[in-house]
Amino acid sequence: MAKKSKLKIIPLGGVQEIGKNLTVFEYGGEILVLDCGMAFPDDTMPGVDSVIPDMTYLINNKEKVKAVVITHGHEDHIGSIPYLLRSINVPVYGTRLTLGLVEQKLKEYGILSISHLNRIQAGDTVKISNNFTVEFIRVNHSISDAVGMAITTPAGTVVHTGDFKIDCTPILGSMIDLARFGELGKNGVLALMSDSTNAERPGYTMSERTVGEKFEEIFANTRQRIFIATFASNVDRVQQIINAAVRNKRKVAVSGRSMVNIIEVASILGYLKIPEGTLIPIEDVKKYHDHQLVIITTGSQGEPMSALTRMAYSDHRKIEITRGDLVIISASPIPGNEKTVSNVINELYKKGADVIHQSITEVHVSGHACREELKIILGLVKPQYFIPVHGEERHLKRHAEIGAEMGIDKKNIFRMEIGQVLEMDRSSAKISGTVPSGAVLVDGYGVGDVGNIVLKDRKNLAENGIIMVVMAIDSRNNRLVSGPEIISRGFIYMRDNEAIMEELRRVAQTSVQDSLISKQHDWSTIKSNVKSALSDFVYEGTHRRPVILPVILDA
Repeated sequence: MAKKSKLKIIPLGGVQEIGKNLTVFEYGGEILVLDCGMAFPDDTMPGVDSVIPDMTYLINNKEKVKAVVITHGHEDHIGSIPYLLRSINVPVYGTRLTLGLVEQKLKEYGILSISHLNRIQAGDTVKISNNFTVEFIRVNHSISDAVGMAITTPAGTVVHTGDFKIDCTPILGSMIDLARFGELGKNGVLALMSDSTNAERPGYTMSERTVGEKFEEIFANTRQRIFIATFASNVDRVQQIINAAVRNKRKVAVSGRSMVNIIEVASILGYLKIPEGTLIPIEDVKKYHDHQLVIITTGSQGEPMSALTRMAYSDHRKIEITRGDLVIISASPIPGNEKTVSNVINELYKKGADVIHQSITEVHVSGHACREELKIILGLVKPQYFIPVHGEERHLKRHAEIGAEMGIDKKNIFRMEIGQVLEMDRSSAKISGTVPSGAVLVDGYGVGDVGNIVLKDRKNLAENGIIMVVMAIDSRNNRLVSGPEIISRGFIYMRDNEAIMEELRRVAQTSVQDSLISKQHDWSTIKSNVKSALSDFVYEGTHRRPVILPVILDA
């Protein structure tokens, strides 16, 4: 009798981190990819634009990949799709709004023609291949058209919640389909993979409608010009801002490329209802009184190039925040962004603006389930195995504890690491190895060409500066003809430190002449000697290690 295959589950992102969600399901020589997201760089990655999962395993097995299924349209779930489709041309399945955002992204990268976008809706079931059938289940999140999935395989059914919360009064559409999760649980679920983001928070996540009620209260009680910064992808939040603006006879202007793009897509697809005459160009805000205006902007995370940050630092070309303006930051800082958000808030206060944020009043609610909601899903689905996902290690650990509290055997709970391979069937499950994994850095058009060494150099340049040593040597007579000239950037200000500059010239000149006298005529050796001598001299005097770059010209 032929030995039956086991289902392999391989997270290439989205565990022990927030972002770049990508999970591989593999059975019988076929692969299904769930989500394909990106992450934003942190302050240890100067110059990096985005971070994507290492897709080496998928590219090496591209003939096995049958499809990509997407839970919802946030960047941490769709941001890497263009990079995957460049190498693997497979169908992509998602809901209407999700695919609208994916299509816009593929157009930007010029690869829309090579992809096949397949629209589904919550409740649909699609047979992807011989071994994979996917049912899409309605969930609530901070973006419309989000779905969880039930993935049926010969080894059993895996339920993936996607990002979710239980919202009984969503802005658009119906509440999460808890009945279907319960039916799946009655029929038997092999494994549950569930959102862990808010596993540390007790109770229930508040409904999105509570934010709308707070907006209504603020709008009705102020005659200030109002700026609201939120995530561009939070279409329901944008709808509530527009509703409050219309009811209070305010015009709405939009600032920030991603905000403009998503509002355009969501409006065309019918997910945003904007009465005619409500939106005005950002250039026209000067034509209206303060009490007639709301400006929706990007920058809720304090991103350096975002619209709100540029306004706060008087670097925005079209609009200036002035004394008396009201700024509402309708988002919570992503872990790691707390300092940048705080800096922007301080700059806004310096300009005389009033600032409202989550710490002051309820202008934001999470799109992720808190502990009691997580228990409800665990109780309904009753999985044999439980895999917490979408969270840092502390979130996964707490969610695993919740699973154990709900009666799941601890040996059947797996807190996975990126690249680990979990093999399972109805009789057993175990970690069986690893595949290539990690983070790939995207810098402009370069993908993966920035590594640890480059980041170390960039950090050193930012912290210590650079010293260039330029000299001319007669290669025929092995004689120093001119120089060395010292050029410094980011180390010291040359005009105010001429004595130090002269000492640097002397040290460099002595090093070159000693090399030539000792008949070390190889230029790479001379450069190395100069670099070593200057490095020791500078460190001894300043305890700093700037980048030292010798340049030799042939005279």
